Amino acid sequence: MKKKYLFAITLLLVSLGITTKASAQYTNWAVGFRLGEPAGINVRKYFAENRAIDVNIGTFGGLYGNNRDYLRGAYRSVGITLQGHYLFHNRLFGKDSMHGYYGFGGQINSRRYYPDRLAYVNEYETRLSLGASGVAGAEYFLPNRPLSVFLEAGLYAEALPSPLFFNVQSGLGLRLNL
Repeated sequence: MKKKYLFAITLLLVSLGITTKASAQYTNWAVGFRLGEPAGINVRKYFAENRAIDVNIGTFGGLYGNNRDYLRGAYRSVGITLQGHYLFHNRLFGKDSMHGYYGFGGQINSRRYYPDRLAYVNEYETRLSLGASGVAGAEYFLPNRPLSVFLEAGLYAEALPSPLFFNVQSGLGLRLNL
C-alpha cells in the first residue's frame, strides 16, 4: 500500500515539473488518476461550453471500509467499479483557473459478498451491483501547465440488488489535459 502512495506522489511531483505552453484552461480531453473512493483512472471529455462526461475505472470499498454489512451478509474486500457522470461546470470566483462542477450518473460494481448462509465455510459469491451516483467538486488548472488538480465528494445509491444501500464517495486527483 505504501508503494502505491509513493508512486502516486512521485508521479505528481514529476508531472508538476513538466512545462509546456498550455494555458490554465481545460481542453477537449483529460486523463489522470483519482485517490479515494472510487480510486483509479479518470478520463474526462469536455464539450459544449460548460458540460463534460467523466468516467472512473478502478476500485471501491477501501476508503470507507472494506468490511460492511450488506444484504444478509457482508462485504469483506475491495471491489472493482466503473462509474460515469454527466457534469455541469463553471468558473469559480470569476477565474478561468478554478472550476466548480456537479453531475449525476451511474455506477457498476463487482465485489466479493460473504452471505450468512455460507459463513460456516467462509466462502463468498461475486456480486454485481448497479446504482445511481452524484458528485460535486472543484478543479484547479495549474498556470502554464497542462495539469489540473481536483477534489470532489458524492453519494452512491444502489438500485440492484440492494435498493437504497448508500455509500459516501470522495476523492482527490490529478489530470493531464490533452
